[in-house]
Amino acid sequence: MKDLNKYSNKTKAAFILLIVMLIIILSNFNTLQNSKNVNENINAIYKDRLVVAHYIFQYSKELHIIKSEAEKMNLNDTTKTNEIISNLKIIHTIDDLYAKTVLTAKEKIYFEKFLGSCITIDMANKNKQWKQISKSSKEALITLESLSEIQIKEGKAKLASANAMYNDNNSLGQLQIALLIVLGGITFYLLIVKKIKRKIKIPEPPSMN
Repeated sequence: MKDLNKYSNKTKAAFILLIVMLIIILSNFNTLQNSKNVNENINAIYKDRLVVAHYIFQYSKELHIIKSEAEKMNLNDTTKTNEIISNLKIIHTIDDLYAKTVLTAKEKIYFEKFLGSCITIDMANKNKQWKQISKSSKEALITLESLSEIQIKEGKAKLASANAMYNDNNSLGQLQIALLIVLGGITFYLLIVKKIKRKIKIPEPPSMN
């Protein structure tokens, strides 16, 4: 009967230890997955948000120059045309880089609208329609403001997601520490019980002599 109870206690202890180890492994796997997602979000914030914000700044800079050139009264048509062509070339060098970033559905719509304004500016420049260039440049700048607002919104969302996963990792880390303490406590308990059992001696029956 004692052997049966002893075996039962060992089985229960082994089962508890197995559950604790399984929880630790699963929580550790989840922590690693969260760390991967945090890394992806940080990369996305840099590649698809901060870098794109720089592209928008460059776009805006060139469009302000184009609008200014078109509105100048002291420049001849040829000079205006050449200056605007030069600025449009700079804008078009950014287009492919911008398009390669991850764009939301709304961003794609605004980006297409922006490209359309640039095409209108190019056509108006060929026909020396300076008022149209000024108007289209203003529309393009408004579109860039909308794109910039989306960048800020998406960047905040990515950052909030990364912070949430970071907090989850902290909670999981605390859980793992707690489980390891429990695991160590159970192991220590089993060792102490084993030593106590070894020290207990069954007294010999009194001699009949």
